[in-house]
Amino acid sequence: MDKMVVLFTMKGCAFCEQFKKMLKEEQIDFVNRDIQENKEEYDMFIKSTGNDFVPSFMVIDSPNDNPVSHLYAPGRDYEELDKAVSIIKEHFS
Repeated sequence: MDKMVVLFTMKGCAFCEQFKKMLKEEQIDFVNRDIQENKEEYDMFIKSTGNDFVPSFMVIDSPNDNPVSHLYAPGRDYEELDKAVSIIKEHFS
């Protein structure tokens, strides 16, 4: 089963940069989506999660065949970036 991690981040966000660094250290591939450049996509994410904080992310199972998205936002699904990394790792185990 294919999986894809999509991060929603913004320029100048220290937590976003730290989160990307942590994922790279864990060798977790991701697609970065700057919320200012992908506003429409991020607006749909906000509508789905009821949360507009970054870094947020989604894990997509089988992105090429019947995709199922799992949406995660800080303050709603995790407080610490370590927990966010753990959530992603659980999807890949």
